[in-house]
Amino acid sequence: MNETLVTLVRVSAIVFVISSMLAMGLSLLVPQIIAPLRNVKLVVLALAVNFVAVPLVAVGINAVIDLDADLYTGLLLVATAAGAPFLPKLAQVAKGNIALSVGLMVLLMVVTVVYMPLVLPLLLTDVEVNAWDIARSLIVMMLLPLGIGLFTKARWRSIADSLQPVMSQTSSVAIVFMLVAGIVMSWSDIVDLIGTGGLLAAIIFLAASLALGYVAGGSDAGTRSVLGLGTAQRNLSAALVVGAQNFSGDALVFVVVIAFVGLAILIPVAGEFGRMAGTTPDAG
Repeated sequence: MNETLVTLVRVSAIVFVISSMLAMGLSLLVPQIIAPLRNVKLVVLALAVNFVAVPLVAVGINAVIDLDADLYTGLLLVATAAGAPFLPKLAQVAKGNIALSVGLMVLLMVVTVVYMPLVLPLLLTDVEVNAWDIARSLIVMMLLPLGIGLFTKARWRSIADSLQPVMSQTSSVAIVFMLVAGIVMSWSDIVDLIGTGGLLAAIIFLAASLALGYVAGGSDAGTRSVLGLGTAQRNLSAALVVGAQNFSGDALVFVVVIAFVGLAILIPVAGEFGRMAGTTPDAG
């Protein structure tokens, strides 16, 4: 039974990643991605916060709490994976700069594909990790579906518009199934996290990431909310792809726990940002 659940969780994770990347590509045109990224200073700050500051936060948390090896692996998987597909939805709730959220999401996702294979093996010195295996899985399961979706949208817009809702629905069903099956399969492990410092580590990590991104966003409220949420909402797709193919189930369980804690924190925070904004979402 447990082996069956493990297989189903891994398959649903793959379906979620591929379908969500296709759905994203089918919904976007390249100019929509590029236009918000013309602010070079903001792009540099976003990259520095997501790929330097956030991983350092994870390393610092482990130095203080001394996490179990599998928990630390899960935390680093999340810390080195940026560009969550859920960001534009959070930006909409927060009434932030939605155009920026789209461009930032794709930028961080593409950089993650290069960054994770290079940095993760350096941080996980006690674990043997093949950089090319990580890169290959990210390219095949994320960049390739995204590129196919973007090409289809640019070349055959009517086909893209008809396929996009199907892919979006497929990804939603897959992520719900994966999370529910993962909880059922690993409930005792999740409960055990309460006494290990794992839950506290997840909360501190997410709060620190949110604060770092928010401060880096500067004086504009719409930009601050997007960069804050975009830094804290990590790329579950990339973390799952790399984790499922390279690490133990306990590391994956912690990735799922961080995902749940993240949603529990960031959805209310986005709502509060929206209440503070008090206006319609900024489309540009």
